[in-house]
Amino acid sequence: MNLATIIEGHPDDAVALVSRGQPTTYGELRAQVAALRGGLTGLGLEPGDRIGVAAGNNWYFVVSYLAAVGAGLVAVPLNPANPSAAMAHELGGVGAAAVVVGPAARSSFEEIDRAELPSLRHVIGCGFTPEGGTELDGLLGAAPTPVVDRDPSDLAVLIYTSGTAGAPRAAMLTHANLYTNIRQVLAAGTDLQRDDDIGFGLLPLFHIFGLNVVLGCSLAVGARVVLVERFDPVSALEAIALHRMTIVSGPPTMWAAFAGIPGIDAEAFSSVRLAVSGAAKLPVEVFQAVEARFGLHLDEGYGLTEASPVVTTSTGTGAPPGSVGIPVPGVELRLVDPDGADVLVGDTGELWVRGPNVFAGYWEDEEATAKVLGGDGWLRTGDMAVVDDNGFLFLVDRAKDLIIVSGFNVFPAEVEDVLLEHPAVEACAVVGVPHPYTGESVKAYVKARPGISVEEDDVIAFCAERLARYKCPNKVWFVDDLPRGLTGKVLRRLLS
Repeated sequence: MNLATIIEGHPDDAVALVSRGQPTTYGELRAQVAALRGGLTGLGLEPGDRIGVAAGNNWYFVVSYLAAVGAGLVAVPLNPANPSAAMAHELGGVGAAAVVVGPAARSSFEEIDRAELPSLRHVIGCGFTPEGGTELDGLLGAAPTPVVDRDPSDLAVLIYTSGTAGAPRAAMLTHANLYTNIRQVLAAGTDLQRDDDIGFGLLPLFHIFGLNVVLGCSLAVGARVVLVERFDPVSALEAIALHRMTIVSGPPTMWAAFAGIPGIDAEAFSSVRLAVSGAAKLPVEVFQAVEARFGLHLDEGYGLTEASPVVTTSTGTGAPPGSVGIPVPGVELRLVDPDGADVLVGDTGELWVRGPNVFAGYWEDEEATAKVLGGDGWLRTGDMAVVDDNGFLFLVDRAKDLIIVSGFNVFPAEVEDVLLEHPAVEACAVVGVPHPYTGESVKAYVKARPGISVEEDDVIAFCAERLARYKCPNKVWFVDDLPRGLTGKVLRRLLS
């Protein structure tokens, strides 16, 4: 099998993608992907080699991703907005042999000292020729090669997550994991995705929801995806109307932004038959505002990178507002107490997940894998939930110190490690605080070293050079000391 075969079998003249206003049909996409497979193979890349894909939501990403997976390589989607330090760390962490660099990632990548990445043999530029590398357009002139057959358990994607095991680690997703979850989503309802659908491709393709749900499910049924690289509420509404989009998926922040635009009526969404909120918990007030203003019923689900990602969906289930619905076909759920025993209906427990979509573990990290994935196949998510008498699941809280900013996971320890690199910082703690637009934002409490002067803007700028933008503190409070327990550990729960 090979995940990349999801684009096979659809009519040649059906539009698959719209990127930067330009359509690409399935016939064109298949030819382009086949040629790029040949180009990647011609570089000497072999099945199992890792290849980073650092590009925005555009044609470059999709063609590179499908060609890499189809050639038997392991695709590593990267945030193109990552600063050079983060990009180098993630490429080096998986021993990437090659990387595709899109326009949005070019400046950050060019700041990387290539000597830090001894495994990196090939740099492929999109729209430019990198030093010592090649341009993607040149590889498209290669003779096409067929899709490489892979075992279902072979890796297809390594995607960085700071979810269930703390600091960012590369989650190993196999061909079977990703393909199965696409089929699970499509089997969850007869009307979830159709070949005549036109989808809104806003969710980043380096994020598992954008990659395997918005893109993967659409391509699997032969639908169209309009790729959106930057979000602006007004222009997004114009695009939805212009392209007559039928499925609009996005994080709660997107829906909150739509609901807050003055002078917009329900006609703006007249073509939309399915409205989905994902990547973060949907506040009930946002659900109510969207329904009141536009007559749209927002469907919500639950997932995580380690589950490829969809675990539950509320679409077509009659789930009440605030519920993430019921499991998709083939997924088992348990809610357990601290001793690992099942809780009673109505009681809160940690959510455990089992199914063929559950990942193979974290790349070269057996200890972190063992913490979340037992020999019994149950994935311990760290999320707290409750199920009602009708079988509908509600997320309650998190068992981990995770911060979710616009649907992206931020682990406090990662930010704290960077803060402690600052010469003026003696101690620090990072917490998530409510934010009206992003759901949560990152707030840092910093104890400065005696005799050293430091300003808030300096600390934030220091982090921005080393962390993705959404991980950087929005606010820094300087304190004389931090609350600690008997063992000396900082008590984040006492900070707000």
